[in-house]
Amino acid sequence: MAREQIVVGLEIGTSKIAAVVGDVRPDQPLRILGVGLTPSRGVRKGEIVDLDTASRCVRDALADAETASDVDIRSVYLGVSGAHIRSFQSRGSVLIPEDQGEVYMEHIHQVQEDARHVQLPPDQCFLHTILQHYYVDGQDEVLNPVGLQGGRLEADFQIVHGAIKRISNSIRCVRELGVEVTHPVFNGVAAAQVVLNADQKNAGAVMIDMGGGTTDYVAYNHGAVRACGSIALGGDHITNDISLGVRIPMARAEWLKVNEGGVLLSGEPAEGRVVLKPEAGFAGCSIERKLLNTIIACRVRETFELVKRELDTARAFKYLGGGILLTGGCSLLEGIDELAGEVFGVPVRLTHAHAVSGPASAFENPQLSAAIGLIKYAQAMQPEPSVKPLRKFFGRFLSGR
Repeated sequence: MAREQIVVGLEIGTSKIAAVVGDVRPDQPLRILGVGLTPSRGVRKGEIVDLDTASRCVRDALADAETASDVDIRSVYLGVSGAHIRSFQSRGSVLIPEDQGEVYMEHIHQVQEDARHVQLPPDQCFLHTILQHYYVDGQDEVLNPVGLQGGRLEADFQIVHGAIKRISNSIRCVRELGVEVTHPVFNGVAAAQVVLNADQKNAGAVMIDMGGGTTDYVAYNHGAVRACGSIALGGDHITNDISLGVRIPMARAEWLKVNEGGVLLSGEPAEGRVVLKPEAGFAGCSIERKLLNTIIACRVRETFELVKRELDTARAFKYLGGGILLTGGCSLLEGIDELAGEVFGVPVRLTHAHAVSGPASAFENPQLSAAIGLIKYAQAMQPEPSVKPLRKFFGRFLSGR
């Protein structure tokens, strides 16, 4: 029987800190052992703005996860987000010496390094070099070139990069607690591993994860990542709009959004009024539900339009047989899939983590898609028997198969 292999995914979000402990034995479904979930403070738009406060919140989430799983957490896969995270495509090329005549693993390393020979701004660093496809002497979409005869190996990669200092702040936030960061991972890339299946990636699909301060997106085409990034808009902006629009405290606005909010502007869900009872420091009020929904819908539509603009630029809509899948806390807003369908013009579905075992309350919660995805990312990097770790990493996970 395979030994238990424990991995922890940690997402430092704008509205929540999520720590998920999982068992990632090779060739077995990911099994969730425990979850720690606490409100987030000291984080804005997915980035650390108060290190001490954020560290305390992370400590609480990790402590809860340890209690729930009976595991001593010493290291984590750390999810990062923010509008500073961008991506672009790069091609690497390597000539194969005539005395070799075929592709070896050393050429796989070399073609990746060649693709990374691009000039990033000095404040940026590489996060991921995600394989799209190999080419051997012009032969298209080779899945595994090792052993094939040829004179030139080429490969397309999606390069994901972000701001060094902002990523370092997140890492420092964790390390100050005596916990090591195994690997920083873009939340969008992580969430896509448990939200999208192989068929959807091959058919072409976009995953949109709407969180508290950011909206992350990843577009797949023919099983490969074609575009990804993050928009600095999320649920907290909706809350702020409600607070300003109807002149109520932020706490009351958040309650309205979560418990009464939606984006439908006609029909029964948009009729009537919502009554907020008076409490200490708040006189109470009555708000038209249609006004509430209008405020929410305007901000959600703006967010989708910004994502669509990025996807249009990347030409990600060329093949989209799998449609768009929404996850994250904001995906719980009533009617949000209908509004997304209007903006994107393709089928839209709500979703959460799949192919996962453990407490249903964890993997069926769309707020935990990224944190669970971090564990799936780690599982995909585990070496298989008789397979070199690097080959598995580029051949299985990064190809999206």
